[in-house]
Amino acid sequence: MFRLLSALANAWKIPELRRRLLFTLGMLAIYEVGIFIPTPGINGKELGRIFDELAQTSGGGLLNLLDMFTGGALSKATVFALGIMPYISATIIVETLLATAIPALERLRKEGMAGYRKLHQYSRYATVVLAVINSLMYGLLLEKAIPAQFHAQIVLFPGWAFRILTVLTMTAGMAMIMWLAEQITERGIGNGMSLIMTASIVGRIPLAIRDIGVRLGPGGLGESPIAPLALVFMLGVFVAAVLVVIFIEQGQRRIPVQYARRVVGGKVFAGQSTYLPLKVNTGGVLPIIFAVSLLYFPIQIAGFVPQLRGITDWFNRTSVAFNVIYAVLILFFTYFSTAITAHQFLDAAEQMKKVGAFIPGIRPGQSTVEYLDRVLTRVTFIAAIYLVVIAIFPDIVMASMRIPQRVAGFFGGTSLLIVVGVTLDTMKQIESHLLMRHYEGFMKRGRLRSRR
Repeated sequence: MFRLLSALANAWKIPELRRRLLFTLGMLAIYEVGIFIPTPGINGKELGRIFDELAQTSGGGLLNLLDMFTGGALSKATVFALGIMPYISATIIVETLLATAIPALERLRKEGMAGYRKLHQYSRYATVVLAVINSLMYGLLLEKAIPAQFHAQIVLFPGWAFRILTVLTMTAGMAMIMWLAEQITERGIGNGMSLIMTASIVGRIPLAIRDIGVRLGPGGLGESPIAPLALVFMLGVFVAAVLVVIFIEQGQRRIPVQYARRVVGGKVFAGQSTYLPLKVNTGGVLPIIFAVSLLYFPIQIAGFVPQLRGITDWFNRTSVAFNVIYAVLILFFTYFSTAITAHQFLDAAEQMKKVGAFIPGIRPGQSTVEYLDRVLTRVTFIAAIYLVVIAIFPDIVMASMRIPQRVAGFFGGTSLLIVVGVTLDTMKQIESHLLMRHYEGFMKRGRLRSRR
């Protein structure tokens, strides 16, 4: 703790780093204010009550999971109700999926910074399109589906005037979030998208603490009580989950690489030994986000088709059917996201052949490609099992200990992966600024991969 405070004090002494930290905090403060600005024409109090009822009756459904990503803006139908998800989805679709499948976009990606700017511009356009579609569907959901299911009046003045106003308001809010994220990335510390999502998740901690408080003691104020010993056990499980996530996220499979002896200008240079690092969880949190997004579509469709509303019972977070489908989708998207980035490691085999490097015991060329592919497949299997366990673990905790979804979400799943991953990445960036100016970082003997 002393070293952490000392590192933060050193960071404050550097004018550039101090400006970046203050700018980042200012942008996040603007985002937090926007979460509470309501969209006109909506009864936000009644909508919040319905979301709480959904959380209690469905074990914290997918709507509540998406609400966590928006910091509670979705359940209040504020101007930031769409959150950062359309921006992330558009960026993944354009800069990862389409840039791999379409040759013209792939050429842009290989052109360097100029091509990246062009791709990012396409991502902005795609973000606006997704925001318009999502806001229109959300307006229709508030106007028709939710009142039909809960017999509640959410929209004060239904009609196309309300729908157009909702689209304009929420799309403008999404554009504002996109601008805030880009400003943080460019002029602040860390990745703007990740930090905004982390701020949304961390902003739910006071509500989670409140949910625990009302359940402590006899009776739990009408809720399922939590015994003090159970609370201590929960804290231990939380610490263990954080340590496991840090261990896997920082984990690497190091493949030894040997450089052949070279003769340059009549001088003989001895071969060097190094390694090719393969990150264990190459896809990061993307497989879980993809799985949640895909599972959300049936709920949206069921909201508009009365005959299909029974399908929502299959998507109860504590049901076996939901968790099986959830696990299968995570396994699929883990291998899918790894396959998208696998060409980087396979291209490394060709580069190794050009510079005279080789893996001991493996022939250069096609044999090296096959070896790397085999190792990557095994590492991906470990990552897939890890993501499945992390994603489903909150549902197990919620069902076994009968605690709210807001509390259980911090024991694993997307929230824990995002918070831990973004924290590590931000620490690396701050530490790099400190080390460039000969200050000690956060950890003297730590294992952050940026340390040398």
